[in-house]
Amino acid sequence: MSLTAHIPSHRKPRRSASKLAVRAGVAGGVLSTLAMAGTASATPSAEPVHETTLEMPVLNLDLSAEVSSSVAKAAENTRAAAVDGELNALEETARTGAAAEAKQLKADAQQKADAEAKAKAEADRKAEAERAGRSAARTPIQSNSGSSSNGSSAGSSQGKGTVTAPVTGSAAAIVSFARAQVGKAYVMGGTGPSSFDCSGLVQAAYRQANISLPRMSQAQSSAGTSVSLNALQPGDILYWGSKGSAYHVAIYVGGGKFVGAQNPSTGIVERSLSYDKPTGAVRVL
Repeated sequence: MSLTAHIPSHRKPRRSASKLAVRAGVAGGVLSTLAMAGTASATPSAEPVHETTLEMPVLNLDLSAEVSSSVAKAAENTRAAAVDGELNALEETARTGAAAEAKQLKADAQQKADAEAKAKAEADRKAEAERAGRSAARTPIQSNSGSSSNGSSAGSSQGKGTVTAPVTGSAAAIVSFARAQVGKAYVMGGTGPSSFDCSGLVQAAYRQANISLPRMSQAQSSAGTSVSLNALQPGDILYWGSKGSAYHVAIYVGGGKFVGAQNPSTGIVERSLSYDKPTGAVRVL
């Protein structure tokens, strides 16, 4: 055999590109078919689907009304709380103001009372000094067998112990003024000069002696020192009722008589003590 003779090769012959493409396409189609068949076999037969509808409960609520009511209640509660707070503040302010006012009024009343007490003590002291001076200047008291300065009997009808004395000084001025008013009218609240009531006459008579007396009979009945009706002196103040709350006053003028503004019917008169016996007497002179 020749060295150049043809020797068959052991390698497989090359396939052409076109054949390879055909084979690949066939293989792909087969695989796709198998895949579709498998999927179809694996999927169960479709069953009809039944739809289920759930009915929700119907709520018959008027939410807008509920909200409005809640808002209104909240607003009312807020307003009530504000009103209560304001009232509490006003009450506290009123209590504080009332306490302060009461304290001030108490202080003012105490100050006034102290001033009045001081003035009364000073007036009493001066009156006592004046009485002491006048008593020292008076003549000795005579028995009821003596005579009065106007020539009438000075004896008293008031019983044992009643005395008279000559009317002098301030007592004379008081007695003279009182007697000069006899016959004038009695008018409630009158203080002269044409008419008087009982305490108005006494006050005006004492004014002639430069002595200031309280206006009312109650105060006049406790203005001086108490004296017995059996030891009266001209110018003493007679009173009817209780001392400090007397309802009538008059002036003792001596001789067992008094001058007083009695009532609208009689006017100002001079009467015996037995005509209307007084309850008591005080001496200011």
